[in-house]
Amino acid sequence: MPHKILVVDDEKSIQKLISYNLLREGYEVLVAGDGVKAIEIARDNKPDLIVLDIMLPGKDGFEVCKQLKYDTETKHISIIMLSAKDGEIDKVVGLEIGADDYMTKPFSPRELLARIKVNLRNKKANNTAKSAIKELVFDHIRILADSYEIYVDNTRIELPPKEFELLFLLASYPGRVFTRSVLLEKIWGESNLSETRTLDVHIRYIRQKIEKEPANPEYILTVRGVGYKFNDMKLQ
Repeated sequence: MPHKILVVDDEKSIQKLISYNLLREGYEVLVAGDGVKAIEIARDNKPDLIVLDIMLPGKDGFEVCKQLKYDTETKHISIIMLSAKDGEIDKVVGLEIGADDYMTKPFSPRELLARIKVNLRNKKANNTAKSAIKELVFDHIRILADSYEIYVDNTRIELPPKEFELLFLLASYPGRVFTRSVLLEKIWGESNLSETRTLDVHIRYIRQKIEKEPANPEYILTVRGVGYKFNDMKLQ
């Protein structure tokens, strides 16, 4: 079965450009020209990945991403956001609400295809890893792999998929130090150290949700000058 890709852009020329290149690679392609239609198609068809423009009529790309990532039926769909703006704040906002990747216009169709392949490959690898480990328990934290759920003191905490995958990876190897480049490669499919702000933002948000004192973390520890590790003293 070919992977199913939803292309969301109100510019017909961009829709056609992306769709043409995807079809040449053997993907099944769906299209939407506004945010409301994008959510409807995503919920009805469950695509493997969405190429999502930010500037859309009806609902903008940020709102579409937020609604899909916080819906249990669609939260596992990978999202690559497109923007005519190259400001860092837009990228950070997109990644914070759960987007898997971010590209600015104009873009290279070849690079977009490469990023789509990386995201789909990483998604498959993450699913394979989680199939081997069903549950992780540390003191007052419980992580359920299949359902992307986390409980802190028996209270369910919502994590966007990228935050969950980052936490799951670290917690799966307590005590192991992951460099920033390795974490970027495994979770985002790139080891470019210029993207470390993206990683650090996600770590900060995870700490705010699982740590009693985020400024003095007990679980996700910083290894200065190297990266991060999960505290192996917390393993039950």
